[in-house]
Amino acid sequence: MAFLRWGLGRQNVHRSSRVLLLKVTVVVISVLLLCEYFIYYLVIFRCRWPEVKRLAHGESQEPVLKAMFLADTHLLGEIRGHWLDKLRREWQMERAFQTALWLLQPEIVFILGDIFDEGKWSTPQAWADDVQRFQKMFRHGSHVQLKVVIGNHDIGFHYQMSKYRIKRFEDVFSSERLFSWKGVNFVMVNSVAMEGDGCSICSEAEAELRELSRKLNCSREVGDHWNSIGLCARVFQRCPGCPSPRGVTSDQQVQGSSLCEGEQRLPFSAPVLLQHYPLYRASDANCSGEDAAPPEEKNVPFKEKYDVLSQEASQKLLWWLQPRLVLSGHTHSACEVLHPGGVLEVSVPSFSWRNRNNPSFIMGSLTSRDYALSKCYLPFEDRVLTTYGAAVSFLVLLVLAHFERLPSSLLSAWKLCRVHTRS
Repeated sequence: MAFLRWGLGRQNVHRSSRVLLLKVTVVVISVLLLCEYFIYYLVIFRCRWPEVKRLAHGESQEPVLKAMFLADTHLLGEIRGHWLDKLRREWQMERAFQTALWLLQPEIVFILGDIFDEGKWSTPQAWADDVQRFQKMFRHGSHVQLKVVIGNHDIGFHYQMSKYRIKRFEDVFSSERLFSWKGVNFVMVNSVAMEGDGCSICSEAEAELRELSRKLNCSREVGDHWNSIGLCARVFQRCPGCPSPRGVTSDQQVQGSSLCEGEQRLPFSAPVLLQHYPLYRASDANCSGEDAAPPEEKNVPFKEKYDVLSQEASQKLLWWLQPRLVLSGHTHSACEVLHPGGVLEVSVPSFSWRNRNNPSFIMGSLTSRDYALSKCYLPFEDRVLTTYGAAVSFLVLLVLAHFERLPSSLLSAWKLCRVHTRS
């Protein structure tokens, strides 16, 4: 009889252990699925494309281009990248990007520089490995275009960059500087080369921008104020000190006219300027929002040619390209700045948990005449970690209660809770 009771007791223990193991497994799998997969759908599902202003009744409606703008992914390399850090951050960015593509269906995605963290010093083999990981994380269908802008971590700061690093970057991501789609012109600038010291790379970059400026100005609509032929001549002069269109002489107008003859016309649309470094601003003191720089960093003065472009380089870009909108990265924090002439610049926060707790990206609806922007936040890292912490605490209580190792007061409360749940 005693042996029978002992056998039944062992069966109950085994059955109870199997039930406990099942509960633990269900909790672990559920939390993992929530925090590593479903949370991205729950958060990004709330994002909506902004609507551009509708034209007056009777006017033909322009096609709307849906574009995503993100920045500073900073894929870790072999030198500074711990395997666990790489696994965690890259999974976060991959899931966020793939979920956004599936839910939001953008037509084009721009990444505004610092794709890699160690591109400025990575070996050829390390570079190839980083590129392979990037292409896996940011894979996309043929119906989506992906455009990438050069950042300082991709080719190095001005004193580190070389033609070799620039070429290997452009071999992967294209050297395209001017891109037009649905009547919208995008100019993608290598802002690292806007040093203004006359180095060969910088001189070539400025010459390329002046040529882009000429193409854009020659494509202005006939009869428009900014389509005066003299504008084709002024783009070959340096800023500041360029004459106003009204001050252009007749000789310059004739020269400008010949420069524009036979030129393939781009869509008549002021361009959207895309670059890594922000245009010049003194600091982030006037930036606001939950993803702006933290209070202790806002009033720290920016260093020209390091944190932001120099004042001279910023004036050149605004003068040459006459953009209607500027988007930049680099600071890892959000900011909106209104430059002279009413040109809005939006600094896009980092897309990675490694650089901020609340990453985000910009959603833009653009036509040739107008645009509208909105921000889409990704899951907050601290909330995900809090969820994991709560799950671990629950599992500890579950195991202790199973083996009746809880303090008497907690054990009584646990049993009472179970009774109420069953009833």
